[in-house]
Amino acid sequence: MTDDSAIQARVFEALNARPGVKRIDTHAASVFLDGTRALKIKRAVKFPFLDYSTLEKRKAACEEEIRINRPLAPQIYHRVVAITEEPDGSIEIDGGGRPIEYAVDMSRFDENRTLDHVAKTGPLDAELAPAIADAIAALHARAPVADGTAWIASIPALIDGNSTGLRSGGHFEAAEVDQLDKATHRAFQRVRATLEERARHSFVRRCHGDLHLANIVLIGRQPVLFDAIEFDAQMATVDMLYDLAFTLMDLLRHDQSATANAVLNHYLLTAPGETLDALAALPLFMSMRAAIRAQVALARLRRPDADGPGTLDEARRYFELAQALIRPPAPRLIAVGGLSGTGKSVLARTLAPAVAPQPGAVVLRSDVIRKQLFQVGHTERLPPSTYRPDVTALVYEVLMQRARQVLAQGHSAIVDAVFARETERDEMAALARECGVPLNGLFLVADLATRKARIGGRRGDASDATQEVAAQQEHYNIGHVGWATIDASGTQAQTLQNCRDVIAEGK
Repeated sequence: MTDDSAIQARVFEALNARPGVKRIDTHAASVFLDGTRALKIKRAVKFPFLDYSTLEKRKAACEEEIRINRPLAPQIYHRVVAITEEPDGSIEIDGGGRPIEYAVDMSRFDENRTLDHVAKTGPLDAELAPAIADAIAALHARAPVADGTAWIASIPALIDGNSTGLRSGGHFEAAEVDQLDKATHRAFQRVRATLEERARHSFVRRCHGDLHLANIVLIGRQPVLFDAIEFDAQMATVDMLYDLAFTLMDLLRHDQSATANAVLNHYLLTAPGETLDALAALPLFMSMRAAIRAQVALARLRRPDADGPGTLDEARRYFELAQALIRPPAPRLIAVGGLSGTGKSVLARTLAPAVAPQPGAVVLRSDVIRKQLFQVGHTERLPPSTYRPDVTALVYEVLMQRARQVLAQGHSAIVDAVFARETERDEMAALARECGVPLNGLFLVADLATRKARIGGRRGDASDATQEVAAQQEHYNIGHVGWATIDASGTQAQTLQNCRDVIAEGK
């Protein structure tokens, strides 16, 4: 045992002896929970990716953790505190004696409120998805821009490192690991030029770096990001989509596909438009993140307190997810039309998570596009002048353009608009032919009373349609629909199932 390890062992023993203290260990830190306080001490270890072997390095790492994480979670992170040896040989927190260790002084939160724990109790609250996306988008907006050359050059080595880790211990079939390795390298080569272009346009930044669900905690009802990588700036300097991909992947792993899809779609509302042109990289990024989590689980098997069967099952589930994500199925185009109040937007949102490839279709909504064109908030009402025919034509043009972008990236799109004109529906069919993807056109119908009741019950929605507008739409000349006509007068679940049946039957 080194001197640093021996001294640290004394510190840990002293802290453990305090009444009511709970200790949590990871490979690189030990956290001591005492009432409402948490002290996080870097362990005196040295790995290829971090070095905490000296007191000076551990102090610097604590200071960097505060610098990186306090802006994300000021309610959690406070300061660096010294652990001191007093003249009588006792060990104190922030005493007047000689510093022999340093800790990150934090407020304790409910460990059962991290999203990995919450996700195990059932579907996440629908309101959480936009809040998660907003928190990640806010982090990315203020993250320092970095030179992306090193990040892109490091990706092949990251893939190789994943493969080496997955081969260790012989827990997975060597042939399966080799197949994943080859598929991942091929996927990187397909999107490398896109990633280089994104690096030139400031999409590579000093991000969080470790955004799996265990590093997002609910405080009150708000998701708070914490424990961003502080020990290696290069490891956290990545494409913003790679940062987001960790959260999306882990939501999928925890059977939260609806939340994963909603997080992606909400993030895209705030992200620069060029993000649509990088969706082809998402399968690669999510697969790499899943492989990393599989490795982390395998590494835990070597700890004496490991739950062998449970940990190995976790590793296998992440490994299987990495395999599935790297081979995304072909995309499709779905168009959801119907008069106001038929439930188009609700259907689009609920249908999207199940539309491959994962984490589901990108939803493009005419109401949102219109608000973006006039640079107002999604729930801010627009005047009637913004619904002139020429403006509406522009809205459909933008919908077509964005759907084309999404499909070109190998991702599915759901376009949500009234589609009252035959020409608008014909344009969707032409787009599907141009992109070589199947089209499912769904036209929802419901009686006027039902539509008015739904419109009257809306709160905080992007649609400006009123009950008067609904009545006026009764006089529209819809013409030959040409799409599957769906009775949407029943429950949302019934409408969803009717549409799934139509899609499955290829109608």
